[in-house]
Amino acid sequence: MLIENLIKNGTKILKQKGINNYQLDAELLLTQITKKERVYSIINDKEKINNKDCLKYFDLISRREKNEPIAYILNKKEFWGIDFFVNKNVLIPRPETEIILEDLKKRFKNKSKLNILDIGTGSGCIILSILKEFRNFIGTGIDKSVNSIKIALYNSNILQLNNRVKFINCDIDNYNFGKYDIIVSNPPYICSHKVKYLSKDIRDFEPLISLDGGVTGLEVLKKVLIKTKKLLKIGGFLYLEIDHTQSKKIKVMLKKCKIRVISTLYDCNKQIRCIIGTRLK
Repeated sequence: MLIENLIKNGTKILKQKGINNYQLDAELLLTQITKKERVYSIINDKEKINNKDCLKYFDLISRREKNEPIAYILNKKEFWGIDFFVNKNVLIPRPETEIILEDLKKRFKNKSKLNILDIGTGSGCIILSILKEFRNFIGTGIDKSVNSIKIALYNSNILQLNNRVKFINCDIDNYNFGKYDIIVSNPPYICSHKVKYLSKDIRDFEPLISLDGGVTGLEVLKKVLIKTKKLLKIGGFLYLEIDHTQSKKIKVMLKKCKIRVISTLYDCNKQIRCIIGTRLK
């Protein structure tokens, strides 16, 4: 079958199933078969694909029409200009999270040898992107999921950052090592009773451990703040990704932990996505 017909058929199937970005997804899934960039299929749309590869392609289309995220099918997601390996054991990196990197880049452009802690590191996309941006920083990523740690280690190896980062399989309650200049965290913050209302591609495929923040949505976040008070250096910075509806409660919690809010970062919808604080004492 010709590439152009293969994509047309894949697009039609995904469109009928109500998949967003159906044509883009159909084109991206073909890259998994051809092992070439998407632009190749656009330029060479008259090229013929053999029957075996056609069957493989429609297997991928079948997975996508069941709402499996494209990132899990391709086993990669771009974040901060870097392709990270991902699978169902880690949360898919969101472009909105890049606002943390944008602020770090401006705030610490003249700093060197800072020590970073990433709480709930997942794929390692945040801490590894920071280390890629700042050549003299060192870092540690912790996660209670051993499978997440394996993926973060794999990504650090691909990016050749193993000499500047450690990944530790540990719950935040039990982590008591070191003092850090910067702590970043994107903890699970969705209320347990709201998880069932998430879109199918999130609810049915992304790890619950990375989504469910307990009854109030603040259970894990409370642990992060308690530990931050002990691990963050005086004058150090905390970057906390949150749900915008929780901002007032979180600011009160930060004050109790002697962490002063110095800035808030907003996403493309002009809603608070991240709170930045500094430890007072």
